Amino acid sequence: MKNIYSNIKRINKKSIFNTVNYLKKNNIVGLPTETVYGIAGNAYSKKALKSIYKLKKRPKKNPLIIHYFSINEIKNDVEINFVFQKLYKKFCPGPITFVLKKKKKSKIHKLATANLDTVAIRFPAHKQTRKILRKLKFPLAMPSANISSGLSPVSAFDVHKEFKNKVKIILNGGKSKIGIESTVIDLSNKIKILRPGILTKNDIKSFLKKNISFSKSDKIKAPGNIRKHYSPGIPIKLNSKRSYGNHAFITFGKKFRRGKHSFNLSEKSDLKEIARNLYKTLRKIKELRYRKIYIVKIPNKGIGIAINDRLKRASKYK
Repeated sequence: MKNIYSNIKRINKKSIFNTVNYLKKNNIVGLPTETVYGIAGNAYSKKALKSIYKLKKRPKKNPLIIHYFSINEIKNDVEINFVFQKLYKKFCPGPITFVLKKKKKSKIHKLATANLDTVAIRFPAHKQTRKILRKLKFPLAMPSANISSGLSPVSAFDVHKEFKNKVKIILNGGKSKIGIESTVIDLSNKIKILRPGILTKNDIKSFLKKNISFSKSDKIKAPGNIRKHYSPGIPIKLNSKRSYGNHAFITFGKKFRRGKHSFNLSEKSDLKEIARNLYKTLRKIKELRYRKIYIVKIPNKGIGIAINDRLKRASKYK
């Protein structure tokens, strides 16, 4: 019997070696990170970038995040400033993306930056993906491994469900520890949060001892700013106190009784656990073919701001 998951590879020396060589040929692969799984390709290669956009059906106006091993590899691509250096030393590698001015002589292809004069960069913390980055002489453009505007994948099997065998190598790095995308901070002008994440505005503000605000601009400088995003393709009713009929009901804590159609994100009411289980739960509900989702109000503080950002965009179903 044919193994339908033959493109999902256990991570070992052989699979890392094969993945590195495959990437060197400007092909694309599925890789794990601590946030969500990504679809990765050479950020300097037009061929690789075109493959990413085509596979994801991603709008060309939506730039990609470029992933590096360390600060030593970025000097030819971006303008490094003092605030970036401070944040890098404190939070990297980790779930934070920086928007910086792109150098004129940068090799990053304009497809990756949507022709902007800025570039979004990140240093992922997943050990196996870092091993791959270290062996390459180019950074990786790596958006989430899903069809554009859909649910981000948090396992290698999620990636396979999205693309089947269109991606020849998907490295199985286990379930994503964080479960939502990185915080994106714009350092190219005034400091602004473009996308909330597990690293909160207060985390960054208290460290820098500077006032930081969320961006209200409609200009897309980094991923995650499109109105409809992170959608399971099912109508979502936010801030619900109860469910109706046979629709799915997403809850947290011990206040709500368990029911046939209820899905509890965290019985401990732990916001980190809620974030970690969010996409997994939405994907499960989609697979069970529910026609509508009701979800209780998530506290809009700390990590809850990032969770609510994802849910608000996911609720823009039509």
